[in-house]
Amino acid sequence: MTKFYVGLDLGQSSDYTALSVLERLEPEGDEKEVAYHVRHLERVRNVPYPEIVAKTTEIMQSPALAGKAALVVDQTGVGAPVVDLFRQAGLDLMGVLIHGGDKAAHEGNTWRVPKRDLVGSLQVLFQSGRLKISKKLPLASVLQTELMNFKVKIDPVTAHDSYSAWREQDHDDMVLAVALAAWYGERLPKTILTFSPVPIVRKYSEDYYYQRNFI
Repeated sequence: MTKFYVGLDLGQSSDYTALSVLERLEPEGDEKEVAYHVRHLERVRNVPYPEIVAKTTEIMQSPALAGKAALVVDQTGVGAPVVDLFRQAGLDLMGVLIHGGDKAAHEGNTWRVPKRDLVGSLQVLFQSGRLKISKKLPLASVLQTELMNFKVKIDPVTAHDSYSAWREQDHDDMVLAVALAAWYGERLPKTILTFSPVPIVRKYSEDYYYQRNFI
């Protein structure tokens, strides 16, 4: 059974490439739904794709994840050829093409997913307290900042929504890496909650932060 979900946001050129590992925790006691803990976060910059493939392979084949983890890779910007490098390395993965529409569809091992679905998956998990981020992770504060800087834009002409950081220099690589893993873990949320315009970060416990609302 899949216990871990690995989300990989592949950056282009000088952009960051980010990776997240989420552990799926089955309900216990009075709990009715699964929860997720962010167990690992990392990102690199200006690293050739073959090296990223090698590093990802090492992570997926580690004793903790081997045979228990699903890999979800964003192939929107880099395209199928780069994702094929992962498959040639023997990695079984799900490729995701992110778009601005409102419907998700898949063919083989590739999904076309609206960005609103990815962001919505995170918000549902955060608002229900089912996604926790250990403050002990070195990049936990980076992820927290990215979540607070995320926003939704509504095109006044088309009425379509789009998602980006508050400012152009901000990054959203960690957010997308976690969102990819969370979305695949949930396999498309049944309910997308209303977005809150004010980000609120609250302390969950001594070891975890949890984001009640964002964007």
